[in-house]
Amino acid sequence: MTTFLIIMHILASLFLVFIVLIQGGKGAELGAAFGGSSQTLFGSRGAATFLNKITTVAAVVFMLTSLVLTMVTTKTTSVIKQTAPAEQQKAIPQQLPQQPQQIPQQPLNK
Repeated sequence: MTTFLIIMHILASLFLVFIVLIQGGKGAELGAAFGGSSQTLFGSRGAATFLNKITTVAAVVFMLTSLVLTMVTTKTTSVIKQTAPAEQQKAIPQQLPQQPQQIPQQPLNK
């Protein structure tokens, strides 16, 4: 299921990028790209409404797949479940570094 969601998320993101790049500024809609006026392809104000609806749908799909992927991945892995309780963990005695032993000096008798 996670693989399917990742594929859907990637496709939605690529489609969203594509549909946003298709949209141009005012006067440079999709119809103007084919040599006609901007009103010939989808009718008057048809292109803006149609592309806006597609953009909205792609954005909603992108957000939903992001949310579902977040919920799925956080439910499968938990830090609490991976760590053992403190009583079960073995305490490893720490070895202190050995200090060089000093030989006591005897006083010199003269």
